[in-house]
Amino acid sequence: MKHIVLLTLSLLAAGCGSSYGMKVPSSLVKKLPFEVRIELLEAENELALAVDKVDEANNEIDRARDNIRRARSRQEAAEDEVDRATDEVSREVAKLAIEESEARVEYLRAKQRLSVGLRGVSELARDCAFAKFEMAKLTSARKAKVQGSEELDPKKFEEQVAECEAEVKEERAGLAEAEKEEKAAREAWEVKKSALAKKTFDARASPYVENL
Repeated sequence: MKHIVLLTLSLLAAGCGSSYGMKVPSSLVKKLPFEVRIELLEAENELALAVDKVDEANNEIDRARDNIRRARSRQEAAEDEVDRATDEVSREVAKLAIEESEARVEYLRAKQRLSVGLRGVSELARDCAFAKFEMAKLTSARKAKVQGSEELDPKKFEEQVAECEAEVKEERAGLAEAEKEEKAAREAWEVKKSALAKKTFDARASPYVENL
């Protein structure tokens, strides 16, 4: 249990700087009986998962940035290939490669914009998990009749959670347009990629045909 409490301390930073950072004093939590602290594990695990999702969102943005860099490099290579083409077929393949790489960049940019928005939602969801964790602490403290817990208003903690979850829902709904743009850009890229693959006989070794 001591290890779990230490883990919790490292997760408390999730609420720092958040508008949903109302906390239960640590002095009250320390007074909780062992069997009552066990009841906090579910809320603590949800917070840990929410923190992990923020990390995953950051990683997705980093991957998109790297993929955009690679796609631009492929586009430059295809443009050089047009100039070096010695026959019409090679020139056509190179032009298709340029179109594919341009569509790829547009798709990756749309995906990155969506990923940034999703990261914002993940960060907000993490704050909600923090708020839920704090509410669970207060509920446990009042249940165990810990001295001082009666001075905290449960309704304020409940309102904090409700307001945060409502904001998450609103933010998530606000990404509908970005999702449409990402889908449309991906479909456009898939068309260009298929055309290029067909022209190169679906050659997997082709320097032009590559999946993300």
